[in-house]
Amino acid sequence: MATIGNFTKTENGFTGAVKTLTLNVKARISPAEKANDKAPDYRIFAGQTEFGAAWKKKSNEGREYLSLKLDDPSFPAPIYASLVEIEGAESLSLIWSRRNAD
Repeated sequence: MATIGNFTKTENGFTGAVKTLTLNVKARISPAEKANDKAPDYRIFAGQTEFGAAWKKKSNEGREYLSLKLDDPSFPAPIYASLVEIEGAESLSLIWSRRNAD
């Protein structure tokens, strides 16, 4: 697992940054209009460009978090991460871990 971003909760979503070896962008996570139950709860933007979506989830321990999917034509594959509250931290952490091949 790696922390690839930090975000702060705002009145209307979250703001922060996503940083990897090849990506360094300021981002905002804004509520989305849900067309159906499977539609994302949030859209993710860098400036005016949408580059991801997020869904509200709950862990087995009952903690709420966001499951993110970031994608762009320049990426070799989508990035999957979780936006979680870290106990004692003022910001939320964007945690990435490689998915296992099924």
